[in-house]
Parts: sequence; C-alpha cells; structure tokens
Amino acid sequence: MYLKHVKVNLKLINIIKIHACVSQQYSTFAAILNNKIQSNKMNAIKSIKETDFLKKRRYEAVMFLLTFFGVFGYIGHTMGVANMLNTIMNTAWDLLMNTVFYIMGITVLSGALGKLLIEFGVVRLLEKILAPLMKPLFNLPGVGALAGVLTFLSDNPAIISLANDKNFSKYFKNYQLVSLTNFGTAFGMGLIVLTFMSTLTIPGSSENLFIPALIGLAGALMGAIVSTRLMQRLIKGHIPIRKDNDFDGATEKISFKSEGGIFLRFLNSILDGGKSGVDLGLAIIPGVLIISTMVMMLTFGPKDIALGYQGLPYEGVPILPKLAGYIWWLFEGLFGFKYPELIAFPVTSLGAVGAALSLVKAFIAKGIIDGNVIAVFTAMGMCWSGYLSTHTAMLDTLNYRELTSKALLSHTIGGIVAGTFAHYLYLLLSNFL
Repeated sequence: MYLKHVKVNLKLINIIKIHACVSQQYSTFAAILNNKIQSNKMNAIKSIKETDFLKKRRYEAVMFLLTFFGVFGYIGHTMGVANMLNTIMNTAWDLLMNTVFYIMGITVLSGALGKLLIEFGVVRLLEKILAPLMKPLFNLPGVGALAGVLTFLSDNPAIISLANDKNFSKYFKNYQLVSLTNFGTAFGMGLIVLTFMSTLTIPGSSENLFIPALIGLAGALMGAIVSTRLMQRLIKGHIPIRKDNDFDGATEKISFKSEGGIFLRFLNSILDGGKSGVDLGLAIIPGVLIISTMVMMLTFGPKDIALGYQGLPYEGVPILPKLAGYIWWLFEGLFGFKYPELIAFPVTSLGAVGAALSLVKAFIAKGIIDGNVIAVFTAMGMCWSGYLSTHTAMLDTLNYRELTSKALLSHTIGGIVAGTFAHYLYLLLSNFL
C-alpha cells in the first residue's frame, strides 16, 4: 500500500515537473514573441521616419489649414462671419427641402421604371437593337450596349459590376474593357438628368424643355464616342493581351430571368426599383448639401446689393464668375453661355451631377437660363456625371489604376465636345422648331 502511494506521488511530481518545464518554455516563447513584436514596431517607426512620412503629413496639415482658413477667412471677411455661417446653414436647409427631395422623387420613379424595363425584357430588346451600332460608333462589341443602357437607367457604379462579370467581359479585348470606364460613365444617371431637365419651366417662356433635353442627350452620345475612342487610342498597345484561360471557371451569368406571375413581378419590380431610387436619393444628399453650398457661395453675390449681405440662402462671394471672366470668350464660343455664373454647373458635375442639378433652380430664379443652356447642361451633366470618382474606382477594380490620368483626360475632352455639340445642334434645330 505504501509503495502504491509512493508511485502515485512520483507520478504527480513528474507531471508537475513537466508542467513547470512547459510553462517555462511557454514563458520563454512569449518573451521572444513579445520582443519580436516590439522590434517590428521599432523598425516600422524607424522606416516611417526614414521615408519622411511624418514630415510630409505635417506639410499637408499646414497646407490644409492655410487653404481652409484662407478661403473661409476671405469669405467671412467679405460677408461677415455671422452672415457667412447663416448663409451656409440656410442654403443647406433650402437645398435639402426644395431640391434634394424633388430629385429623390425623380430617382424613385425612374428607379421603378428602370426595374420594370429590366424585368419585362425591354433592356434586352434595347441591347439587341443598339448592338449593331456599337462597333462603328464606339469600337466595342455589341454586348457593350447593355452597359450603356444600365448606367443610363441607374448610375455609374452599374458599369463596375458588369466589368467584373467574366461572362460579360470575355467579349472584350483588354483595351476595350478598360475603355468601358469612359463609355459607361457618359450615360450615368441619364434618365434622372433627362427627366429633371424636361420637367423644368422657365418663367415668361413657353418653350418646351423636353426638346433641349433630348438635344443634350445627343450631345452626351457624341461626347461618349469621343471619350471612348480617345481612351482606346491612348491605351491600345500599352496593356497586355488577355489569354483565353483568363475566363476559365466563369460561373457568373448576366441573367434577367424572372419567376412568378405578371402581377407579382410588376409589383416586386416597382417596389424594388423604388427602393433603389430611395438609396440613390439618399446617396446624393452629402454631395448636394456640401458641394452645392460651397459652389453657390463662390458663384452668387448678395441678394440685394443695396442692403448688402443678410445671411440669406444662396448669397456669397462671386469668385468663380470672376475667374471665368478671364477666358469668357472660350465658354461663350463653345457653349453659348451668356452669364459667367453658368460655368458652375459643369464644374460641379465633375464631382456629383446630383449636386449640379441643384444649381439649376437657382439659375432659373436669377433669370439666366434658356433652352440652349438646358441642352448644354443636359449633355455635360450626363457625360461628366461624377466621373472623377467613378473612373478611379473602376480602374482600381480592373487593376489598371495607373491609367486613371488617361481616362480623366479623355473624358474631360469628351464632356467639352458634348456641350459644344449640344450648343450648335440647338442653334441649328431652333431655326426649324
């Protein structure tokens, strides 16, 4: 019995020794790992210091503060700080209540319409009709028409999801696929822009603005041709040719197959499309409130020159018209603009066409809008609909970020051509209408 107890005690002692040894080894390993982590941290900090990263960030901070306080300091000095702050808040509030919700109403209805067109095969029919035009006009395969139709009915991001679908992209040569960034962007939010411009009324004018809006659509088409062709010319031969096995394992399908009865499909389409319209309407709120407020404060002066600044909506310091005045002959010759304030619309479209649309009602209130301006705005707004962000995102998705500068250059030229074409086409057709 005594021997059994001794054996058990010896076993326990051995287990304790093993446990202590393991614990010691674990502690040693933990210490080594901790030292390694600390060493990596020190090396990372050292490498950051060696690359002058922190110094560059300090320079950026200083430049940002100088620019920020320089711009707002100048505006505040001219308007008065209290008037400047009141104008910012009142302009943002007025844009939200009288412009954003109006645009959201259009996005909901157009979203429902777009979903119905997809659900009941109209988009596929349009693709078949437009396919023969793709090669001679854009040097793209016929299936590329689907990209134009979908972005016209929705927004620019639709082109990204299509380009990632291997069953879609396999029809394109590499340079053609990359040029879709320019082709698809030229029609982004097209239905929304067209509907918005068509429903406007100019006080004291009986002109039906649907015709100028259609002329603008023709201008956007011309801009798309120039932008897409120029992009292809700039990059052809500079990017590798894809191999056939790049498409092995492609399981995604571009499908518009529907199930259920007609009434249920109709109901689901308008509800789902309307919901996507709400999402789009919400997405444009930051751009409209922030970008449009700033652009308007740099475009318009006091509402009543005799009373001066009162902190009312849409007051500001007219810096943009003053800068545009130096090369006004160019804008007047290309687009037929009669007022320098109008240059604010195409400039704002570069970042967000939803924000640019919010400027139109302010221009109408000022009495500086006519049918020609609507045609040019429609063309340039559609062609330049937020392409600064879309091109970067899509080229990054396609792993061709280095081609962003070429895409932006091509689309900038395309947008100018779109506005110019719309202007002279309007002048031509106005003699017959």
